[in-house]
Amino acid sequence: MASNPGILSDWPWKHLGSFKYLILAPWAIHSIYSFLFKEESKRDLTNFFIFPFLLWRMIHNQIWISISRYRNAKGNNLLVDKSLQFEQVDREQSWDDQIILSGIISYLINTTVPGGSHFPIWRTDGVILAILLHAGPVEFLYYWLHRALHHHYLYSRYHSHHHSSIVTEPITSVVHPFSEIIIYYMLFSITTMTLILTGTASLASIFGYFTYVDFMNNMGHCNFEFIPKWLFSLFPPLKFLMYTPSFHSLHHTQFQTNYCLFMPLYDYIYGTMDKSSDILYEISLKKKEKVPHVVHLTHLTTLDSIYHLRLGFSSLASSPHTSKWYMWLMWPLTLLSTMLTWIYGRTFVGERNHFNMLTLQTWVIPKYSYFLRSHENSINDLIEQAILEAEKKGVKVLSLGLLNQGEELNGYGGVHVKRNPQLKIKVVDGSSLAAAIVLNSIPKGTTQVLLRGKITKVACAIAVDLCKLGIQVATLQQDEYMKLSKSLEMSSENSLILSKSYSQKIWLVGDGLTEEEQLKVPKGTLFIPYSQFPPKKFRKDCLYHITPAMLIPTSLENVHSCENWLPRRVMSAWRIAGIVHALEGWNEHECGYTVSNMEKVWQASLQHGFQPLMFSNGSKY
Repeated sequence: MASNPGILSDWPWKHLGSFKYLILAPWAIHSIYSFLFKEESKRDLTNFFIFPFLLWRMIHNQIWISISRYRNAKGNNLLVDKSLQFEQVDREQSWDDQIILSGIISYLINTTVPGGSHFPIWRTDGVILAILLHAGPVEFLYYWLHRALHHHYLYSRYHSHHHSSIVTEPITSVVHPFSEIIIYYMLFSITTMTLILTGTASLASIFGYFTYVDFMNNMGHCNFEFIPKWLFSLFPPLKFLMYTPSFHSLHHTQFQTNYCLFMPLYDYIYGTMDKSSDILYEISLKKKEKVPHVVHLTHLTTLDSIYHLRLGFSSLASSPHTSKWYMWLMWPLTLLSTMLTWIYGRTFVGERNHFNMLTLQTWVIPKYSYFLRSHENSINDLIEQAILEAEKKGVKVLSLGLLNQGEELNGYGGVHVKRNPQLKIKVVDGSSLAAAIVLNSIPKGTTQVLLRGKITKVACAIAVDLCKLGIQVATLQQDEYMKLSKSLEMSSENSLILSKSYSQKIWLVGDGLTEEEQLKVPKGTLFIPYSQFPPKKFRKDCLYHITPAMLIPTSLENVHSCENWLPRRVMSAWRIAGIVHALEGWNEHECGYTVSNMEKVWQASLQHGFQPLMFSNGSKY
């Protein structure tokens, strides 16, 4: 909100949450019904197209969000290289409110204003008039309105809400108090209402005008420069008629310059153009892609996980990944995105962070957990390509993340190191830190645990350490017992038992834990996962630890999305391990069947500010 919110700052449907979209339902349903069942002579194409156009505006904005975040992650041509925070993401979740408002206004005009319906598809005179009206009165009045909004009285009550975002995203452009948006729509109505009242309106001029407004708004706030110099060389007057992302970025960093809507003409006329506009434009065009020190390599999980990426829907990415009922409504888009990821088939940059002079990036392999086993060769090829690309770029450490699925896929990453013994980059699978986190999550005084699930490198490391400490490790299945016993020294074998009882109160669980097994455990049992995927919860009277992870230091910047199902500002052990490896300058791989000194890795993580997670009562998980 603004520093001192004025009247009509809140949106009327603020408390409706996601149900706010239902406001448009009666109009949209009536529109579709009328178009399908009325006589052809009475059908109104204008009314019918209002709802699809609102959807187009949503999609148009989302495309800009994804492109902007992708370019921010790569770092090339970036304008303001500062950290985005969850606070800004939460504040800007209301970006679609103005689209709902535009829908209400459109339906009201269509049904009440003479000439507001039955538009032709095209009228040349209307298009020309729209251009002249925008370039003249709309741009001129906006310029002076904008200057007025920077007066301390209006700024503190309204416009400061928008300027809370120094690092802008495309949707920052439409994040304003309700009353301020009303004023902007009144300005834009100079164009639209003139066209309607003069009978020159068409679908192309009205819908095209708002698409132009959305495009320019998003472009001005995208935080990367991409307008080529040759465009201004080809037509020099263009610099007065079209701003650039760098031009408007200066307004958000300097506040008292570059007030124009989309046309810098009035800033030139009234002397408010920032003198560094051309310099920033030149510099930003020359900025190269950021070379990371550490790369975290991961992949998609569920079919809808693509929406939870930082490049996806910001509202979903900023919260832990959970299944939501309305995602089923998007199955056609989900199916399309799944096909596109397979067709594209290339690793892409999903996120960029900064920590203690290190640049960190997350690279995403476009493959899903469901299909890992059935496409092992193609996935391993992509992993190896990513390792070699990172090596070529000069990356110091690559952590395997979710791609550390086990020995069946690639021998815990060791296959790639064996194939490329000349690698300077260090490949880290994070197993030692994951095991250390699990060990430090077990309550003090524990004398027996039950280990159940797929026996992995992490599970073996945990069992070995517990047996050395004299803590009894029980298993339920013969094959799990045999695999674990192979990892133990003779002196520790007595601490490993095959149990038929479900009475243990501490369960260390991996993939394969069943509902039946959970239902048999005593009340109050603590489930501590050692795998990267959390168990499905079937007991409300038991405690479930999250997957191995730690709280990140406040100095780790540009974290404004959640890592899969983890809470905010919590990072998986596999991702942290790569960061710590680079900070410590360790000169060996941690992959294959090698396990680093768990205590050394744990203490190093603590020294660099990563903290164990706590229960609500203050004890460690």
